[in-house]
Amino acid sequence: MTVEVALSLMAGAGVDHLVLCDGDDQSTGVVTLAVLTGLRDGPAYTDRIRLRDVLVPVR
Repeated sequence: MTVEVALSLMAGAGVDHLVLCDGDDQSTGVVTLAVLTGLRDGPAYTDRIRLRDVLVPVR
């Protein structure tokens, strides 16, 4: 999933974070609205950035 798709999904659901899971429904990370918004507004942003590249791993 790209950052733009995630932002759209979060806006539609009215949530401030997403928990990302692998194929076995195990949590692999969390990404927040603030992180994605900051990334999108930054100078290095491209529409090809995927969530797996910016998520915070679950420990």
